[in-house]
Parts: sequence; structure tokens; C-alpha cells
Amino acid sequence: MSSLIKGTAILTLGLFLSKVLGVIYIIPFYSMVGEDNIGLYQYAYIPYNLMLALAISGAPIAFSKFTAKYNSLGDYETGRRLLRSGLLTMMVTGFVSFLALYLLAEPLARITISEDEVIYSVGDIADAIRWVSFALIVVPFMSLWRGFFQGYNYMMPTAVSQLIEQIVRIIFLLGGAFAVIYLFDGTPKTAIQFAVLSAAVGALGGLITLYYFWRKKKPEYNQLLATSVESYDVRLRDMYREILLYAVPVIFLGIANPLFQFVDLMTFNRAMAAGNNIMETDLLGILNLTAHKLVMIPVMLATGFSMALIPLITKHFTRNEHLQVTKTLDQSFQLILFLTLPAVIGMTMLSDELYHVFYEVSETGSEILAHYLPVAILFAAFPVTASILQGINKQKWIVINLLIGLGLKALLNTPLIMWFETDGAIAATIIGYVVAITMNMIIISRAMNYRSKMVFRRILLILILNAIMAFAVYFAMNGLDYIIGMDNKFLSIIRIVLIGGVGAAVYGYLSLKTGLAQKLLGAKITRFTKRFGF
Repeated sequence: MSSLIKGTAILTLGLFLSKVLGVIYIIPFYSMVGEDNIGLYQYAYIPYNLMLALAISGAPIAFSKFTAKYNSLGDYETGRRLLRSGLLTMMVTGFVSFLALYLLAEPLARITISEDEVIYSVGDIADAIRWVSFALIVVPFMSLWRGFFQGYNYMMPTAVSQLIEQIVRIIFLLGGAFAVIYLFDGTPKTAIQFAVLSAAVGALGGLITLYYFWRKKKPEYNQLLATSVESYDVRLRDMYREILLYAVPVIFLGIANPLFQFVDLMTFNRAMAAGNNIMETDLLGILNLTAHKLVMIPVMLATGFSMALIPLITKHFTRNEHLQVTKTLDQSFQLILFLTLPAVIGMTMLSDELYHVFYEVSETGSEILAHYLPVAILFAAFPVTASILQGINKQKWIVINLLIGLGLKALLNTPLIMWFETDGAIAATIIGYVVAITMNMIIISRAMNYRSKMVFRRILLILILNAIMAFAVYFAMNGLDYIIGMDNKFLSIIRIVLIGGVGAAVYGYLSLKTGLAQKLLGAKITRFTKRFGF
């Protein structure tokens, strides 16, 4: 169980820092390009994310599962052979994906908006898609290398390379946008087209980081290779068949969120027009970019869990250690809710302040953010439940369940948007995710004969603690309204720190007093909290 905690902690820390940077850079970038142009950024990134998932073909997680499986059997040769072949394959698929997205940029732009669109032109969107497509040449190669390290339960290269990739990307993005607008008197739209190229530059930084870790760990891996049991002599063709079996569900796992966003991208503007709804601002840009970036912050824990879960569950499942699998499931479900739910509740209650700090005072923006934030719980639950299915060899159900949920989203999106605008798009997303997650849980319960009254009781306790925390936050907000307003960003930050501090203190105290935190986070936190009388 310590492997899960350690692996998750490393990945989550890297993802947390990466996500924080990924949100913070929006503040200066937003001020440079303005509200009217920021939405163009997400028009390029959603098709890119979908093509990226196809280019990677689920490589990092699928490859980590493959490597973990044969390493657990003492066969280190098979994983190394696949690494040599896989890196070459990823170079080819990356270049093919780059060409495909580059050539399809204009058709995708025409599907996204109509010719008479007043906010962006077809040419604007097509150019942005073309610039971001260059990243596809590098990222697939890098992703497979990360999967190899994860197969050895070595999560540091993934976490550090993701962080370096983000830092390099942001420096290039902000520097490029600044140069275009303030040094060369270019337009904000030109700055955005230049900024999306930062994905490729950042990927090069991540690749160099992985090479450093490879040089560092290669002697150790060569020593393991020398002590490897007789190889199972798996042919490359059979390896790729097994990888494909792992990869197809992982593709859908990786593109679940972009697919739901893609449905919005294809239907939102036309549905709004069909419902005679007037768009004075780019509501889709708020929903799918500015608000979405904040919504995804609580989800980072689930991403770390999903990457750490698959090789660990695969190892226990391969060895028929069903008790260990059950314990892993118990801890995963509890920890996800324990850490995600209070973050979602707190951010929802502070949506006005958060949107002001990161962007500007916007009643529309903060309202969309408040309504969208609870969906983060579903965004967190889906990758965890899907990763469990992947670990117990029920991969096909990831695809089936997601397609059913996505089909419901596509079916309901247009009429719900016509009636309820952005709330309609959010409601369709909720319905699709709830159905997919419920079906995932049904398959897990049946396959593993999984039942846990203890988990149900713990979840009930977590809900009660969060309700108490919410009341405390509500009273703190009302009291602070008489003292500190939201006249500027600095005051909004003070409100977030003070009110968030009240919520964290109440939730932390109750979690420690009830012993819940100690039971979920393990012996290390127990040794620490004993010093304070808990």
C-alpha cells in the first residue's frame, strides 16, 4: 500500500505544481490578449488533445502496465525490447499525427464555427490549430519513455519532466506573446497563434529531462536485465497486440474529458443560435478554457492516482493477490473523495473571488465557474474507476461505458444548451459522466465481488465533515463581507486565504479528531499528529 501512496504523492506533487503553473500563467496571458481573444486558444487545444491521444495510443499507461507485468515475473528483457521498438514507433505515429492535424486544420475550423461567426474567423482557428500541431512530433516519443519508468514504479521522471515541460512552455508562451504584442506591435490573435507553438517547445524540455533520468538509472536497469530470468521470448508482433489491447481503452481514458469538450465545441455556438440566445461574450471560451482550468485543479489528484494505480493493481492481480487489490480499491475510493470534495466545495463557495483573481470581475464567468466546479468530482472519479478496470483486465468496458456516456452527452447537449445555455452543457456533461462511472462501478463490483460497508461508512463520514466545513466557510464569508470587499485582486486574494484557511482548519481538525486522516494517510501522519495530541 505504501507503493500506492508514494507513487501517487510523487505524481500528484508534480501534477499539482504543473497545474498551478498552468493556471497562474493565464493571468498575464489573459491580460495581454483580452477576453475577446482568449477563447481562440481553446479552439486549437481541444482538437490537438484529441489527436495527441491518438498519436500516443495510450502509450504511457499501457506501456507501464506491460512493463510492470513482465517485471513482476522477473523478465526484464521483454520490456527493454519493446522500449527500443516502441520509441521508433512513437516517432512515426507522432509525425503522421502532426501531418493529419496540420492538413485537417481548416476542415476542423469550418465544422467548429460558421462563416458568419463574429468573434473568430475560420482562418483564425485554422492557423492556431496548425501552429499547435508541431507538438505532436515530440510528445508521443516522450510519453512512451515516461511509461517505461512508471513500469518500474519509478514516478519521479514523469513528475519532473511534466513540470519542466510546463515551465519551458509557459516561458516561451508568455515571452512570445509579450514580444508579438509589445515589441513588434502585433495583434492578440497573432500572439495566440505564436503561443500555441509553446506546446512543442515545452515538449523538448520534457524530453531532455527524461534523457537525464535515463542516463542516471540505466546502470541499475542494465543490472536488473543481467539478472533477468529466461525471457518469455514474446515476439514483437505479440507485444504490440498486447499493448494495443491495453492501449485502446487508455486512449479513451485519456481523451474522455477532451471528447466531452469536443462535443461542446461542435454544438455550442449553433445550439445557442438555434435557441435565439444572444452571446455578448465568448461563453464557450469561459466554459472550456477559463473556468475549465480552475475546475481541473481538484482533479489533479485523480490523475496521479490513475497513473500509480494501474501498474500496482496489475502487479497484485497478476500474482492473484486479491486481498491486496481490494485494500487498494478501498483506500483509493476514500482518498479521492477525502481530498477532492473539500477542494470542490471551497472553490465553489469562493468562485467570485477566484474568477476575479485569475481573470477579472465577471458575474457571468464566476457563475459558470460555480456551476461547473462540482463536476470536478466526476472528472476525478472516472479516471480512477477506469484505471481499476484496466488493472483487472476489463479494458473493453472502459470503451463501452465511456461511449455510452459520451453518446448521452451528444444527444442531450443541443436541446439542453438551447434551453439553459451553459448550464445545459454542464448538465449534459454531468449526465454522461454519472452514467459512465456508475457502469464502471457495476463492472468492478461484479468482477472482483467487491463490497465494502466500511467504505460506505467512511464516505458518509467524509460527507458529514464537508457539510460542517461548508457551514463554517459560509459564516466566515458573511462575517468578512463587513470588513473586506472585492475592490481589487489583492483584497480578493486576502479573502481566499482567510476564508480558505477557515475551511482548511475546520476540515483538518475534524479529520484528525475523528481519526479519519490517520486511517487514510497512514502511519507517517499518525506519528506527526501525536505530537499535537491527535
